[in-house]
Amino acid sequence: MTTATSPHPRTDGTHPASPYQSYVYAYPHKTAYRKLPDRPPLRTLWATEPKDALSLYLHIPFCEVRCGFCNLFTRIGAPDGLTGAYLDALDRQATAVREALGERDGVRFATAAFGGGTPTFLTAAELERLCDIAEHRMGADLRAAPLSVEASPATATADRLEVLAARGTTRLSLGVQSFDDTEARAAVRPQRRADVEAALSRIRDARIPVLNIDLIYGIEGQTGRTWLRSLDAALAWHPEELYLYPLYIRPLTGLGRRTQGAEPAWDEQRLRLYRLGRDHLLARGYTQQSMRMFRRADAPPQGADDYACQTDGMIGLGCGARSYTAGLHYSFDYAVGMHEIRGIIDDYVSRPAADLARAEYGRPIDADEARRRHLIQSLLQVDGLHPADYRARFGTTPHDDFGTELSRLADRGWLTDDDPRTPVLRLTPEGLAHSDAIGPELFSPAVRAAMAAYERK
Repeated sequence: MTTATSPHPRTDGTHPASPYQSYVYAYPHKTAYRKLPDRPPLRTLWATEPKDALSLYLHIPFCEVRCGFCNLFTRIGAPDGLTGAYLDALDRQATAVREALGERDGVRFATAAFGGGTPTFLTAAELERLCDIAEHRMGADLRAAPLSVEASPATATADRLEVLAARGTTRLSLGVQSFDDTEARAAVRPQRRADVEAALSRIRDARIPVLNIDLIYGIEGQTGRTWLRSLDAALAWHPEELYLYPLYIRPLTGLGRRTQGAEPAWDEQRLRLYRLGRDHLLARGYTQQSMRMFRRADAPPQGADDYACQTDGMIGLGCGARSYTAGLHYSFDYAVGMHEIRGIIDDYVSRPAADLARAEYGRPIDADEARRRHLIQSLLQVDGLHPADYRARFGTTPHDDFGTELSRLADRGWLTDDDPRTPVLRLTPEGLAHSDAIGPELFSPAVRAAMAAYERK
């Protein structure tokens, strides 16, 4: 195991060392979680929480291959019987969690998602069972609430897509990353463009309302020309959404042992490709929702967008999922290394229901951290931070609590207005481009210290 390095952006008024510190898809990050000595019962944690608009997330920690850039909680393949045993454990956990939530009449799920890993690693019959767990155990109406599912080209088969469409899937997110076979190999993602195109054809045939395509920029050997070719290949399918991700090379990943070249040069390449891709999509009728997310102007609404996992009222099922109450974020143990991930999954599938009715790892959320979460999740969206909403929730203004940080962003030209009377605080286009530096810069010292002390495994 090695000690993790957390983002340490400069706080002296100068720019952070790199525009690519960390993707803030959840705050506090899971590396700030620690084992909870009292293992609080879920019934106690949820007793006073609002339950009329919950989010439900089911995590499937299996993939057919592991991409070179991936540091998610997932294992390659599954021995015979493991996916069935995992669904058995998921069923037990769902039963325990649903009992902890209390009376059914007061519980409603506003959104649902299946993520991973790759949920479509499961067979069509197993996907039916996964939907049954969400509906019959948890009480989520998958045909009434937006349901998002992640897939890979190899697993987006007709029989699986038929199940997902029939059970109410409204959004299918396909991890493509690049339509260039050479770039896919450089990212250690073995796939052929012909197979990607075939998968996209099957998805469109399934008539799932929203197709999202994930693409990555900053891959070794990628140029502006090849990046635009991938974008145009994606646009040929008229996706309702596109996510553009900068490549990160993290420890314990397939690419982690490689070097990408001089960091300043790579940073400049990623920024250049980001701006190229952003402008390309904006010119073709897409609206920008965040640094990563672009939506076709005529796409049907999907409810909560990017950073939805930062809202309170999140129920996560599976050994890689997180759950959020107002006062505690919790999950199971976390790892990136294959050996450790396998051990955590094996432990999860062996647990009795009673053992799944308590929180095990987590981080308490005090008043300061709640303010920071609100600040981060709002500022990193194009819609920005509404001071009136902030005041209604916390009784103070963003400038009362984060005046120094907001002034620093304004001084860099990354914030539209530093006037406390402004109705909305929004990042400028260049501020959005630096979202992966701005987010980590707003982390609390305590969270930053916890992330730095985390031992990778």
